[in-house]
Amino acid sequence: MVDTAALLAAYDSQMRMPPGGTLPAGVTYEHDGPVVRIVGGHMGRIRPPRDLGVTGAGLDRLITRQRDYFQARGQGVEWKLRGHDLPADLPERLVAAGFVPDEPSTVLLGFAGELATEPVLPGGIVLRQVHEAEDLRRIAGHQSEVWNADLSWVEDMLLSQVSADPAQITILIAEAGDRIACSAWTLYYPGTDFAALLGGTTLPEWRGRGIYRAMIAARAQDAVTRGVPLLHVDASPASAPILRRLGFHKITTSTHYHWTPPK
Repeated sequence: MVDTAALLAAYDSQMRMPPGGTLPAGVTYEHDGPVVRIVGGHMGRIRPPRDLGVTGAGLDRLITRQRDYFQARGQGVEWKLRGHDLPADLPERLVAAGFVPDEPSTVLLGFAGELATEPVLPGGIVLRQVHEAEDLRRIAGHQSEVWNADLSWVEDMLLSQVSADPAQITILIAEAGDRIACSAWTLYYPGTDFAALLGGTTLPEWRGRGIYRAMIAARAQDAVTRGVPLLHVDASPASAPILRRLGFHKITTSTHYHWTPPK
């Protein structure tokens, strides 16, 4: 029996606030009371502890300060809220301040040692690790195509991570000839027990053929090699059932609340 309460406690203590490590150029952490602002990316990000310790009008002022800070920079901002966060009325107060919630994700944790199987790929697919700018540009194009949105910022984000410290990121692509069928990456956080699995995106015509599972297995192998025991995923409704079947455990939910500057 897996102790999901212990996993949640480890997540709350190690993964709630921005962890250590080398920051990408231009990115800074700024503290405002209980929250941390992540400044310098393509959009602002707010990372709170589980319990803000602020309520009522004080909480409204805290939320408004974050919104107004990034509005002054001409940027949008994202506030990441977990399902067990306090105070309980935080979602309503974010919405009142103009934040709009995305579809909730499922926060899943898995044991790297249990998931580190040999990747099984369908015929015609080659898996390789990349870090060159041209491949990162291709990944951004692939992600934009699949999600039908402008994700060109992914190229700069990945390049900045590689430039800051290539040991903190592993980027994988599964290729069918000269076309990316699936792309994904892993972020490592020095001083924690966690690696975050991010970006897993597969072309529609290659879904259901085991590529996503192979990417999980390959990244779990990488984590084991590095001595990192736990894997973290904020899983979409499409990915969560696959990951649960592979052995990941649900510990909570996460919802990104976005505020976008008026045009």
